[in-house]
Amino acid sequence: MTSSMTAFSRQQSEQEWGSLTWEIRSVNHRYLETSIRLPDIFRSLENQVRERVRKAISRGKVECQLRYTAQEIPGSTISLNENLVQQLMEASVRIQKSLGEARSPGSMDILRWPGVIAEQSLDNQILEAAALSLLQSALAELVATREREGRELDSLLGQRITLIRRLVAEMRSKMPDILAAQRQSLLQKLEEFKAELEPTRLEQEVALLAQKADVDEELDRLDAHLSEVERVIKSDGQKGRRLDFLMQELNREANTLSSKSIVVETTRSAVEIKVLVEQMREQIQNIE
Repeated sequence: MTSSMTAFSRQQSEQEWGSLTWEIRSVNHRYLETSIRLPDIFRSLENQVRERVRKAISRGKVECQLRYTAQEIPGSTISLNENLVQQLMEASVRIQKSLGEARSPGSMDILRWPGVIAEQSLDNQILEAAALSLLQSALAELVATREREGRELDSLLGQRITLIRRLVAEMRSKMPDILAAQRQSLLQKLEEFKAELEPTRLEQEVALLAQKADVDEELDRLDAHLSEVERVIKSDGQKGRRLDFLMQELNREANTLSSKSIVVETTRSAVEIKVLVEQMREQIQNIE
């Protein structure tokens, strides 16, 4: 199945202890490149996140971001760090004696001191398990989106393959008439110039013209490359790089067709093939 490298996924989970939100973006890239942004309390999960992304995705630039918003746990009470409060009071008394001041710190001043109010504790294993479970859902959504867009790319490529085959078939069917018309044109020019050539020499000139204009080999290779493109599209696994190589081969044959063209009609067909190949190449840049 074809997968696009461009996709977005967002999954959110609400719990009594807070909310978790994963956002994952992926765009095209030559290799798999993963960047991860996690809140501090989830830093230990980075390697696991990276490994799960690697198992789900083979290629692309992937950005993963986790957001965590803590909520007050129902039934919880404020917990004071009694030891810290005592140390702050003792330090305040010493400072007052040194400065000769009589002002004591207010209760609110002490409460504002970092660490005086103990944060509500929650088992990190619960948070990490929830984050990893939600990550799996986000990755599944991302992969599904990439596959859905991949099917659209398959359809677009198939349409252009059909158009190129049609152009190839038209050129193949018209070549005998084109060569016959060129032979007749050559004879007329010789007649106009009152030139006389031996029949053998005339046939040699006509044969040389036919050889220069012979594009059967290029048309055959175009057909073969198109068949290979169709085979790769239907295959499993990574296919973007292989398809990109085949686009180069198709473009090379189209250029040869253009250089061998002896009439405007075949030149136009060769140009149309090049345009279609370039459109395919642009789409293939997004295929995994």
